[in-house]
Amino acid sequence: MKKFAFIVNPVSGAKDKTRIVAEAEALFPGCDILYTAHAGHARELAANADADVVVAVGGDGTVNEVASGLVGTEKALGIIPCGSGDGLALHLGISRNYHKALEQLKNGVVRRIDCGKMNGRHFFCTSGVGFDAKVGLEFSKSKSRGLWTYVSMSARNWFSYRPDHYKVIVDGAPAWEGEAVFITVGNGSQWGNNARICGGASVMDGLFSITIVKPFSTMKFPPLLVRLASGKVTGSSSTLCLQGRKVIIERSQAGPAHFDGEPLEEGTRLEFELLPSALNVVTIENKKI
Repeated sequence: MKKFAFIVNPVSGAKDKTRIVAEAEALFPGCDILYTAHAGHARELAANADADVVVAVGGDGTVNEVASGLVGTEKALGIIPCGSGDGLALHLGISRNYHKALEQLKNGVVRRIDCGKMNGRHFFCTSGVGFDAKVGLEFSKSKSRGLWTYVSMSARNWFSYRPDHYKVIVDGAPAWEGEAVFITVGNGSQWGNNARICGGASVMDGLFSITIVKPFSTMKFPPLLVRLASGKVTGSSSTLCLQGRKVIIERSQAGPAHFDGEPLEEGTRLEFELLPSALNVVTIENKKI
């Protein structure tokens, strides 16, 4: 019988974690409930957990920390999504309704997925640079959360944003150079909230899906949003999509970047490396991921 440990971030998202914990204890008798106390704590707890399945109860940052602590081990990641974006959870088909997510966890199957590294930091869904990273950095400093806050910040930043100049090298060969609004390196498909910036990405194919969005007029914003929701960004004339296992992005100036939605300041060179089949994850049986 599998042993479960739940790592709970008490301050992420708006969901009532007390109810989630109570239901988890009822569905998984004898499980461990562990609470994070500071940034980086979830990774430490996951690495040391005495369990077969370690479940992240929180947002994308919590999921990233827990998964980072499990990479290269036989322990499996489970997810009860409670965040603003929930990118990896949505890519895997995990419900944002915690009752359903707990049932999916109980009845799920374990599969091994790829993960990525950006300048040495693990990511499991998407990473990148440009406009989304800039907005993400501002969003991280805001007291307001949720999709509407992110959308309003995006609109406010759009008219003053100036695209940077980039060079993209894929698997050792120059692949593209020019100005871009943003560049996303995807292991999975999601930014979060079902915005599928790398619509064809799979976490099991041993490849990154790279989406480059070149400068475009404000009039093209609504069609781009529709394509994000449908996962068909590749059909836009403003986008270029590549694939590869090692990616280098060089830019003219240092600035924001992100990994699984977590923003940070980085330099002018970003190196992305794919680690195939590096993590066990509890997923839904027969779902294409």
